[in-house]
Amino acid sequence: MADATTSTITIAAAPERVMAVIADFPAYPEWASQVKSVEVLGSDPNGRAERVKFTMDAGPIKDSYTLDYTWAPDARSVSWTLVKGQIQKAQNGSYTVVGTGSETTVTYSLAVDLNIPMIGMLRRKAEKVIIDTALKGLKRRVESAP
Repeated sequence: MADATTSTITIAAAPERVMAVIADFPAYPEWASQVKSVEVLGSDPNGRAERVKFTMDAGPIKDSYTLDYTWAPDARSVSWTLVKGQIQKAQNGSYTVVGTGSETTVTYSLAVDLNIPMIGMLRRKAEKVIIDTALKGLKRRVESAP
């Protein structure tokens, strides 16, 4: 698996609010511009998604893929791994939130391996675009919610 690309953003909201938006997979197409559709295939006893199918169009990377999610017991992070994809052979990622009160720092980490050859520099650039777009969309979504 390739090294992960990581980025961080600060959001003016409580960590619980940020995690609630991250956990609301059916709403992703409304704020994550590269996500075109989402289907939750399975949930844990707490109602959190454990398996989710996505259709994504992120410029050079277009794919339909399924991810398995693992939620931290403290509800301050979630990580995922690829179950299957069309052009992806591996994906590992995570969101980690740190904060108290009305300000939260969110760190998004992503590593993707493709079935098609791609120069490492181009892969990292694509990961960076995906991460930055997702973090900016997450910030807009959380901060614009009542």
